[in-house]
Amino acid sequence: MKKIIVLAVLCALAPLASAQLYKYVDKDGKTVYTDQPPPEAEAKRVGNTSGPAVSAPAPSSKTYVERDKELQKGRDKAKDEAKKADEKARASAERDEACRQATAQANMYDVGGRFMTTTAQGEKVYMTDEEVEAAKQKAHRDMEEVCKK
Repeated sequence: MKKIIVLAVLCALAPLASAQLYKYVDKDGKTVYTDQPPPEAEAKRVGNTSGPAVSAPAPSSKTYVERDKELQKGRDKAKDEAKKADEKARASAERDEACRQATAQANMYDVGGRFMTTTAQGEKVYMTDEEVEAAKQKAHRDMEEVCKK
């Protein structure tokens, strides 16, 4: 019996729970909350938000096709920018690697030691001091050229 009474009371109060609540400032500067929108003032809906808002934006004058084309242009532009950024990062990584290799080559000649080259017949021969000095200068020129920013 109590369950039926509670259910009946809840059913009677349900319409009140869905009532709208409006907030506005009257001519005296006081904030007023009411369930009826005022005819002379700009009101803001603060209650139940299931329906459309009082100050809903005006519908767009563009068709769905035009809006879709604009969105596709934006997606294409973002895709192109990402591709350019990837290419730029790849080129930067390649320059860094080339600089690292040129620096290692120059450092090898700076440390010194005996260096060997291979002849056209596949024989290994030691480089002369003049050949080592020429290779060292070439390695430093290559390093400066590759590593300049």
